[in-house]
Amino acid sequence: MLNKVFLIGRLTRDPEIRFLPSGSQVTSFSIAVNRAYRVNNEWKEETYFFDIETFGQLAERLGKQLNKGTQILVEGQLRQDRWETATGDKRTKVKIVADRVSILSGKPAERPEKIEEEPELDISTETEDFSSDEDVPF
Repeated sequence: MLNKVFLIGRLTRDPEIRFLPSGSQVTSFSIAVNRAYRVNNEWKEETYFFDIETFGQLAERLGKQLNKGTQILVEGQLRQDRWETATGDKRTKVKIVADRVSILSGKPAERPEKIEEEPELDISTETEDFSSDEDVPF
């Protein structure tokens, strides 16, 4: 069975670091993922929140590098935790266990200014009309 997830989002809070009895680090955090869609030619947006867990060396690296607002790409798999409360109620929670995490950018306010000069693009004022498909060979 395939169990693979790719998400791009921003951390909603600073990561939480804890240690297993074996001494291995676990870093947990949540990300917010936005979804834009149209209803009757009007754009709407929804935000989804996902809990992420990382283990071992990845957890150690992320515990030092991530903070609230950092934009990341998460590659991982879904895991469902199940438990029973003291009153006997059964509970479940789905989390994402990350295999890879790429940092895309820092907090919006902390984005660095241009480090290197980017070459200017030569944009001509003449535009070609692509509204006709007469030259399309198929």
